[in-house]
Amino acid sequence: MSARTLRVVQAGLMPYGEALAWQRALAEARIAGQLEHDVLLLLEHPAVVTLGRAAHPAHVLRPDGVDVFEVERGGDVTFHGPGQLVGYPIIDLGAHRRDLHWYLRTLEQALITALAELGLPAERSAGYTGVWVGGHKIASIGVHVRQWVTWHGFALNVTTDLRDFERIVPCGIAGVVMTSLEREGAARGMETRGLWDDAVRAVIAGFETAFGVTAWSAPDSGTPFDPALSATPS
Repeated sequence: MSARTLRVVQAGLMPYGEALAWQRALAEARIAGQLEHDVLLLLEHPAVVTLGRAAHPAHVLRPDGVDVFEVERGGDVTFHGPGQLVGYPIIDLGAHRRDLHWYLRTLEQALITALAELGLPAERSAGYTGVWVGGHKIASIGVHVRQWVTWHGFALNVTTDLRDFERIVPCGIAGVVMTSLEREGAARGMETRGLWDDAVRAVIAGFETAFGVTAWSAPDSGTPFDPALSATPS
């Protein structure tokens, strides 16, 4: 089958630990050749704080009431919670370009393209990874790569309760202001009904454009690795 196929799995609300084990299992399967194509997991998490390899403990301000995970992704501290669209691309960069910087910029471009589809002009911020709208950060990115297969990914604030970011120094950037599709859309008089579904569709289309892939959807298997995920699309 084509190396340019991306299977998209919309998994709903999932505890962070389960999603972490799932993406690690898929990455191992991709490295071992058991998974024939790239996968994009799209989901949301209950409230959780994660610490990347460059995290400083002082950037966790109020960890009370939430789980805290130390993980292998790059970057500092981030928050995940309901209303945030989290994407975990399991991508073999050998079929694209073996260049981590290219991958990060392409992830950003996928999200910038998605936001443009939703009517929001977005951009990068020099010296930082992620995506901004009007000087406010709307999407965070942190990845891990082994044998040129990726996992971890991005978090796009859709209807996220932005007060939860007061628990941390987001991405270790002092003074950063977080925003969401809901907040930016409301400021521009956009219709916010169905915003989650619109965001999912736009992100999938953004990946197709930025990575030059054809996306197709798969149901959530409910298991960390299901051989059916490696089946050729019909």
